Amino acid sequence: MPTLETLLAEAARLPIAQRIELIDAIWETLPADSLPPLSDQWVEEIHRRSAEYDAGAVKTVSWEQVRAEALRRAGMTIPDATP
Repeated sequence: MPTLETLLAEAARLPIAQRIELIDAIWETLPADSLPPLSDQWVEEIHRRSAEYDAGAVKTVSWEQVRAEALRRAGMTIPDATP
């Protein structure tokens, strides 16, 4: 079985788009209850933003729009999700 260092070295040789796909794929394997707890500052920020949303003070943007814009800025395209 490869070591963490070997895996990281191999991953670092991948093109950026494939590294991002690898990160996403690994993230999806984590059980929801294994994530670390949020700091008090993040909890406060979540409450603040939730209150703004509940009050109608912010305009929301879909995840698809956010992701597409982030990928566009990185010079990438949305990977085809269909098999």
